[in-house]
Amino acid sequence: MTAHPGEADRSLKQRGLRKLTLSLAVVAALLFLSAGSLRYWRGWLFLILMAGFWIFFFTDLLKHDPKLLERRLQSEESAPEQKLFQKLLFLILLPAFVLAGLDFRLGWSQSWLHRVPVWLVLVGQAMAVAAYWLVFSVMKANSFAASTIRVEDGQRVINHGPYAIVRHPMYSGMALMVLGTPLALGSYVALPVFALFIPLLIFRLTHEEKFLRQALPGYAEYCERTRARLIPFLW
Repeated sequence: MTAHPGEADRSLKQRGLRKLTLSLAVVAALLFLSAGSLRYWRGWLFLILMAGFWIFFFTDLLKHDPKLLERRLQSEESAPEQKLFQKLLFLILLPAFVLAGLDFRLGWSQSWLHRVPVWLVLVGQAMAVAAYWLVFSVMKANSFAASTIRVEDGQRVINHGPYAIVRHPMYSGMALMVLGTPLALGSYVALPVFALFIPLLIFRLTHEEKFLRQALPGYAEYCERTRARLIPFLW
């Protein structure tokens, strides 16, 4: 039995709001419980920017591209390599946020190195903002930018917008985000842990490209034209 369009829209909105709320609550809990204080202004600024951009993304996709929103809400991977990626992702990012909060509480960066200056905190926040906009530009260019790796009927190679510069601009934005986040949170100590996400991202995109070369017509030719995978002119 097919759901009424109105019911399907309400279900999509409700599922999106639940995931959005849960994600923000988890990040807030990781940061402020480990920080042991609500006076963690770096954490507040980071969380406010995150919430603002995520709410903007959600409302824009819900209005203009609900199919992409549906794809972004799906998380079940089929390939063993991508299931491993998902597990390792949580094993890296969750402790990384906790470490940033503990650094605020215990002052490790200040004791072992020196306090992260305000200007560098703001640079980190700006990197996060730039990462959000890059991810948003990817979603506007590619309606098939799902959270999982797959090829759907009617899907085609996207070679314009950020895809004209690198083959995986979504991952470029994510890499920029994880490098900017520890600085935004004022933690040198958390930087190496967040940086572990970069090789994990490379692992994911390497397996993704093998799959797309086989399953998506024209992708191999696109790879020949667009040489950079993640970083323009470098790799």
